[in-house]
Amino acid sequence: MGGKSVEPQWLDNDEQQAWRHYLHASRLLEAVMDRDLQAYGLQLTEYEIIAVLSEAPERRLRMSAIAEQVVQSRSRLTHTAGRLEKRGWVRRDACVADRRGVELVLTDAGLAAVIETAPTHVNSVLANLVDPLSREEFLALGRAMGVVGRGIESKEAVDGVLNAEEQPA
Repeated sequence: MGGKSVEPQWLDNDEQQAWRHYLHASRLLEAVMDRDLQAYGLQLTEYEIIAVLSEAPERRLRMSAIAEQVVQSRSRLTHTAGRLEKRGWVRRDACVADRRGVELVLTDAGLAAVIETAPTHVNSVLANLVDPLSREEFLALGRAMGVVGRGIESKEAVDGVLNAEEQPA
């Protein structure tokens, strides 16, 4: 690539420290929440899918909508759904609305799994994220992450990330 390179705008020391704290804590949080669900033989990514389905009308959602909501490629969601199907927790149906797409449906056994694991998950969220912060800090964190998420989505960067995830390395 020719041309003159542009000097990046660097983070100042406070911004750099905040960024490093965010990376470290977010990775720890995901790891500890995943560990807490392993007592049920469940991964956080699997729990998130069955929890989302448990809150959906008729416990069913189009797979593409789930992929967007849980920030997984369609390919990765298909593999995760396969593991959940083997457990009898979900099934795949043709879309009720247009019969072209595929919906994931939470079965009664899947709902029972959500009901059984939800207290452990909620306790983990409380102990590791909510309780260490004041209510104001926690709500500010939620607002800030909402702004970040909407900013990324408005740039359609999520599509690039999810599509790149499906490419072989």
